[in-house]
Amino acid sequence: MTGKRLTKEVRHQTLLSKLEENPLLTDEQLAKELGVSIQTIRLDRLALGLPEMKERAKNLASRALSGEYYPASLEVVGELLYCEPGVGGLSRMVAEPGMSLTRYNVIRGHYLFAQANSLAVAVADAPHALTGSAKVEFPNPAKVGEVLTARARVLERRGRRFMVEVVTKVESKEVFQGKFLILALDEKSLAEGKFGVAGKATGNGREKDD
Repeated sequence: MTGKRLTKEVRHQTLLSKLEENPLLTDEQLAKELGVSIQTIRLDRLALGLPEMKERAKNLASRALSGEYYPASLEVVGELLYCEPGVGGLSRMVAEPGMSLTRYNVIRGHYLFAQANSLAVAVADAPHALTGSAKVEFPNPAKVGEVLTARARVLERRGRRFMVEVVTKVESKEVFQGKFLILALDEKSLAEGKFGVAGKATGNGREKDD
């Protein structure tokens, strides 16, 4: 970060805003974004009573559902960090070598979709839910070794239908955007296989392994 140095008060407010947006930012990342030293960030955290990244991640994980009533929370692709049914959630996934295209260092799109889709289902306020439809985009490629942070937000609920938006980022770079129609199901619908909407997905089809 370049330009005029922030005052302590402004820096503290900026620090709080950035951690509210992404609780998994490290001291190194925060120092780079605020244009100060790592030691300054640590002192700021102490002054504000903010824990380090590992402790923040642990706190987020402790708020994730047990899965007793919402089994979909146990089936999230990646690591579920936070889930509040009917509101939103957060998951984390490290891009492994086996997820990439054969000749390139780019992660296959279906791994990004799986992380986002499973999180969208998990945040629906229902014990049983399935994806009815999805509209997705892949703005930038994700690469091996990067940490993919997916954030889900319930935009709307109409009866048994939830519209959920999921954005996946690598730090500040967006690598996935999607809107999912999630259908809440009852036991009878599950038993009879009647889901109401045919599943479909649309996207830019960027992935090809030559």
